[in-house]
Amino acid sequence: MIPYIAGQLAKNKVAVVTGANRGIGKAISETLLAHGCTVIAAVRDIETAKAGLTHQDNLHFVKLDLNHEDSVKSSIKDIRAISKTVDILINNAGVAMGGLFQMTSMHDVKQLFEVNLFNQLLLTQQISRLMQRQKQGCVINILSSATHQIDRGTLAYGSVKSAFERASLSMAVELADSGIRVNAIAPGVTSTDMAEEMDEQARIDLVAKSLLKKAAIPQDIANTALFLCSDLATHITGQVLNVDGGLI
Repeated sequence: MIPYIAGQLAKNKVAVVTGANRGIGKAISETLLAHGCTVIAAVRDIETAKAGLTHQDNLHFVKLDLNHEDSVKSSIKDIRAISKTVDILINNAGVAMGGLFQMTSMHDVKQLFEVNLFNQLLLTQQISRLMQRQKQGCVINILSSATHQIDRGTLAYGSVKSAFERASLSMAVELADSGIRVNAIAPGVTSTDMAEEMDEQARIDLVAKSLLKKAAIPQDIANTALFLCSDLATHITGQVLNVDGGLI
């Protein structure tokens, strides 16, 4: 899909986008590329990602498996081999998990936190050190409306996204002196493969709660990310933007 906004809002910037091969991550990557950004797509399967993203000279790939801390550390080396500077980090990769509390495996919960929180914090910690040398940078964490919508079956996923929201605000406070802005985007139901994994009735009910009565498309999230990492948003940090059609 052609981005709704045309221009060069990310020209000459370097962005690392996790989970760049599908859904929201793909839309963000393609939008940044269309606006003159060099994109380093951090993905679990490079060959699959190459098939899904149109190859361009300013598009690069590194392997990143958030299930494993060693993969995060290895990806940092690969990123630095491609570019000595990173202006933008989009923490988009993650896994979904539903299930009633009494039926939830603690092993699965621990793995969810490993992927959706712990290793994303590690990646951000390492990338922020590169940004610190430049005295500027932008981190955008992709959260979820599940943070504040308390529904059955959302204990694990809602908890980890809530933790990531809290972490995002702490990062914003601590990194501000280094010129690094940290914001988050909390999408509601978005038309992606991950959304298809939701219980269908739960998905319908959540959309019905929104003022606009429709699901977002990945481009809606990508346009918000583009704004936040552009020079139009240089005075915005420590914020969570809800892109959920009006869940109030």
